[in-house]
Amino acid sequence: MATPKLQLVDVIRHVQPVGVADRVALGFTKALRAVADAFFAKRYGHRAIVLETVAAVPGMVGASMTHLRCLRRMCDDNGWIRILMEEAENERMHLMTFIEVAQPSVFERFIILAVQWVFYVGFLALYLVSPATAHRVVGYFEEEAVISYSQYLAQIDAGEVANIPAPAIARHYWMLPDNATLRDVVLVVRADEAHHRDVNHGFANTLAGRSEASTIVAPYPQKADPMRRAA
Repeated sequence: MATPKLQLVDVIRHVQPVGVADRVALGFTKALRAVADAFFAKRYGHRAIVLETVAAVPGMVGASMTHLRCLRRMCDDNGWIRILMEEAENERMHLMTFIEVAQPSVFERFIILAVQWVFYVGFLALYLVSPATAHRVVGYFEEEAVISYSQYLAQIDAGEVANIPAPAIARHYWMLPDNATLRDVVLVVRADEAHHRDVNHGFANTLAGRSEASTIVAPYPQKADPMRRAA
């Protein structure tokens, strides 16, 4: 079962916007949240499939842009590239997990393809213009993800969603016991999102030269090497 430490993740932490860029980032996030609520309603498994496809984009964009910037300036990345690459891989593993939980329809697969390309191009453009704003957007995205997974958890606890056995890929990746369930998976995924939330808000603060650059970061669940699949 998931450890009590993960269940104590701060699920209501919110970074107040400072300046126009932060307010635009928050407004953009709230607008996308409204679209997701209208399209998926309370089908959180299907929502996760589409949103995790999008969520895997920022880490890869941020890592590649940081890599190129460090090459140009011949400077150290301070560990950001590895952190962002791991974030992208982690979000992809969320996607692979929820594909097992809620099989996407042909239409949802089309939506995934379209949204991914639109978001990739848009986020890349934003990162080129303002990396700080890009990371703030991700921080706010992750705040909403924590809320969504908390609501998903509430549905499971209320019996509205079956607490099915955890997929094998999830048990291996998060090193969960053989009797782990969907509830355990949602707990560790929510903890992942809380960690990404705090990391990206911290990156945004650092890039903006804000004094609160050293923020408290939610604990990251222990994971296995995703490349070493269980037989």
